[in-house]
Amino acid sequence: MSSTRPCPKCGTQIPSEFRFCGACGSPLDAPKEPQQAGGRTMYFGAMQVPGKARLVLIRGEGLDGVAYHLNATEHVMGRTEGAMLFAEDPLMSPRHATFFYKDNKLFVRDEGSVNGVFIRIRTPVTVDSGATFLVGEQLLQVEAVPLDLAPQPDAEGTYFYASPKRAAKLKLVQRLRGGDVGMIYRARTDAITIGREGNDVNFPEDLFLSARHCSVACAPDGRFVLTDLGSKNGTFLRIVDETPLANGDYVFVGQQLFRVEIT
Repeated sequence: MSSTRPCPKCGTQIPSEFRFCGACGSPLDAPKEPQQAGGRTMYFGAMQVPGKARLVLIRGEGLDGVAYHLNATEHVMGRTEGAMLFAEDPLMSPRHATFFYKDNKLFVRDEGSVNGVFIRIRTPVTVDSGATFLVGEQLLQVEAVPLDLAPQPDAEGTYFYASPKRAAKLKLVQRLRGGDVGMIYRARTDAITIGREGNDVNFPEDLFLSARHCSVACAPDGRFVLTDLGSKNGTFLRIVDETPLANGDYVFVGQQLFRVEIT
């Protein structure tokens, strides 16, 4: 006599070899145990682990691309090295950046890349002279202007003739592709506004800039304050140290823009 087992739905005793309950028709086969991955740590999982983050690649026009789940301790991004590879991105260094967890928080570190890692600022931030930021398609650098000394003549007593300098504490330097220097703007006051039109510095052909995009102002301690003026596409500051990331942050690496999502 064959053994029986109860139907998990109605409780009727059914022969063990039956696959379906003869009373209610429910399937009787137990689900198979999931296969365990062995011998190798997976950096990315199909599901986002609670408390962990993922990077969502922004493809433009508000469309999202692939999502990278950061479920391991650290994750390297680059053109030829790491788990997140972008072989076709000429602005990404071979080993560009590392995303990692420290004290249960997500951080990003620039691995000495040529073009850096940029994070969209949420509030005004204080920066040092030499800080680099990205607005629209413009890569800009803020620099302190040294105190001008009285002009001195040459050995024969002749003074060098040139346009007069503005009395300013800061200047804005445009960095061109290839490392060349473009426009240099010396501030008329203690602040500079930047945008597409109606500002101290305008880039009318840059469609990614808002009309009034951002500003740079002198701070009392000799540093500078970078402020986004409610622009559509944001103001991105190049990081210099390990930097924490929060849910909703946007990060530029090479030509790739990512949104950080943390459960």
